[in-house]
Amino acid sequence: MAQYAGALDQGTTSTRFMIFDHGGRVVGIDQKEHEQIYPKPGWVEHDPKEIWTRSVEVIEGALAKAGAQASDLAAVGVTNQRETTVVWDRKTGEPVYNAIVWQDTRTDQICNELMADGGQDRFRPKTGLPIATYFSGPKIKWILDNVEGARAKAEAGDLLFGNIDTWCIWNLTGGPDGGVHVTDVTNASRTMLMDLQTLDWDQEILDILGIPRQMLPQIRPSSERYGSATGALDGVAVAGDLGDQQAALFGQTCFSVGEAKNTYGTGCFLLLNTGTEAVPSKSGLITGLAYKIGDQPAVYMLEGSIAITGALVQWLRDNIGLIKTSAEIEDLARTVEDNGGVYFVPAFSGLFAPYWRSDARGVIAGLTR
Repeated sequence: MAQYAGALDQGTTSTRFMIFDHGGRVVGIDQKEHEQIYPKPGWVEHDPKEIWTRSVEVIEGALAKAGAQASDLAAVGVTNQRETTVVWDRKTGEPVYNAIVWQDTRTDQICNELMADGGQDRFRPKTGLPIATYFSGPKIKWILDNVEGARAKAEAGDLLFGNIDTWCIWNLTGGPDGGVHVTDVTNASRTMLMDLQTLDWDQEILDILGIPRQMLPQIRPSSERYGSATGALDGVAVAGDLGDQQAALFGQTCFSVGEAKNTYGTGCFLLLNTGTEAVPSKSGLITGLAYKIGDQPAVYMLEGSIAITGALVQWLRDNIGLIKTSAEIEDLARTVEDNGGVYFVPAFSGLFAPYWRSDARGVIAGLTR
């Protein structure tokens, strides 16, 4: 009798697999970091193959720590860093380029060209999103425009696109050997390609960006059976898919209109449940999907996003060498009474809500001798 459920949490800096019992207690967990790749200023990439390797390793690690095997799990779900874009060959499973991470700002020129006709809110009535480098659509276009042969292969039906949830589920369910090509409404709503009302890809926007529809995954509810896992989880139902911040909203049981959660991680994300109505923001927030459970009506949310918060601590550790471990930052902060009038605006990926300025840059202000 299966007594556990599993969750693959693929984040911006690390991947972990957690095994829970029926009471929600953690009985096994394993976690591993992956490389952050910075080819140019403003560019952020991950190696999709490394991410999948880490995923396999933490699944096997958590099972071993829990003393469990695949047959002990009733189902497994996936949650993921959102917007990060992978394009790969459907026959071989080989990515045509590194994953372009949500923080990456290389698509600023593409976004400027899109905004030239209709402004930053050109697609907002349909998608709930401003035109910004944050979202997946312009990243797909960049890959098709800049990777040799990619557009021709995509138009021939040989390439697949997915955010990290889609990449993981496709590999988890067999990859080139019958892998399921799906996403859920929460992740699809972060591409700038999905209509919030129809919960389907918008052909007009696809045509404007030059993205072939056949490379896109099928949009499914956040909770239903998508397929069966292979490998270490052989035969386990893959039955959940939520973008990480929406998963946090659901996990914090914000099921009623007006309930909200705030997460401090790589970035900072405040999400508010607005019920079964998509509420347009007049203040620069994002309108999107909170979750959709099976055949039940979709639930919407408003979101305020800040790109760099916890990642600033990582920057102080890895780039500046000010600290050796992340935990040291609190001890340092306690050595002073206040900030002394010094402010650090960590706009390494531009400014997100409510400004949506991809051209903004980080600044330290208020320094004296």
